[in-house]
Amino acid sequence: MAAKKNYCTGDKNIDSEICSLAKKYSSPKTRQYIQDIFTTAIKLHLDKADDRDLYLINTTLKELRHIFRIFKKYRDIRKVVIFGSHRTSPKSKEYKTTEKFSRQIVAKGYMVITGGGGGVMEAGNKGAGKRGFAVKIKLPEEYEPNPYVPQGEKLINVKYFFTRKLAFLKESDATVLFPGGFGTHDEGFEVLTLLQTGKMAPRPIIFVETPGQTYWKTWFNFLKKELLRSGYLVKEDFKTFSVVDSAEDAVEEIDRFYRVYHSIRYHRGLTVIRLNKKISEKDIAKLNKKYKSILDQEIKPCGPLPVEVRCKELLEKPRLCFKFHGRHFGGLLDLIRDINRC
Repeated sequence: MAAKKNYCTGDKNIDSEICSLAKKYSSPKTRQYIQDIFTTAIKLHLDKADDRDLYLINTTLKELRHIFRIFKKYRDIRKVVIFGSHRTSPKSKEYKTTEKFSRQIVAKGYMVITGGGGGVMEAGNKGAGKRGFAVKIKLPEEYEPNPYVPQGEKLINVKYFFTRKLAFLKESDATVLFPGGFGTHDEGFEVLTLLQTGKMAPRPIIFVETPGQTYWKTWFNFLKKELLRSGYLVKEDFKTFSVVDSAEDAVEEIDRFYRVYHSIRYHRGLTVIRLNKKISEKDIAKLNKKYKSILDQEIKPCGPLPVEVRCKELLEKPRLCFKFHGRHFGGLLDLIRDINRC
């Protein structure tokens, strides 16, 4: 999405200086964004923003810049973010299942991101080894990361929960949750909300039940009994996630999700799905018939969009394009699952 070109301070002299500065310290592709960032900084001064507001904005921008810089060179590698309680005992089934999952998903070529603390996060880093990251929040009662976090750039310390959550979701391709407390549920419901409303690209969201436990099954029954029955959820919302009974099932579900499907792009009302391999016209016809209710325009093979060509974005990937009506993203996830069966 292009930056707005009419964003300015309203002072011709200031805007001219900002324009010159942006031209000097940007490329043609990034110039408008850099100019807008400079403009925002000056507008904060013109708005007489107080030191508390400036501190928050400054800290947030610095944290995000650092996060993006670290992850940039790993963006071609798919990653899984693991959530769960920091209080989980190393002797527990939850800890052992998390470690097993992390070890197995890394063996499939993925990397792992955790919050860097103890419990489930520690188990995730232990299983991932050198292929693990930690985005750790600075808390008064928890100074040190768990001993399995790779030292160096893969340990990122942040002040704010919201920048950490942004890093977790922006830099990952799947979300896996093990039992936990307020933080785990906060992270789980946020990712579900983003997927439900189309504010995040489709991804596997998996709640892992540990052997002999009913933690997520009880949670799932609560959703059906209270939220669905009361009309706060609809049936399609239950297609946005899954509850599985083992580390192996979680690994298989993630691996299957990216078997044929690669990624998605929305542009001017059009939905473009990039594929790892072509699917047949017969399969496309079946998809059009089955998913007619969520399509405003049928699925067709297509080439890269002009914006993808300009950005040299995955030009070698085959594509399907269609007009999705923008509601019931659970149906869109079902479409992706069927694409992976082709």
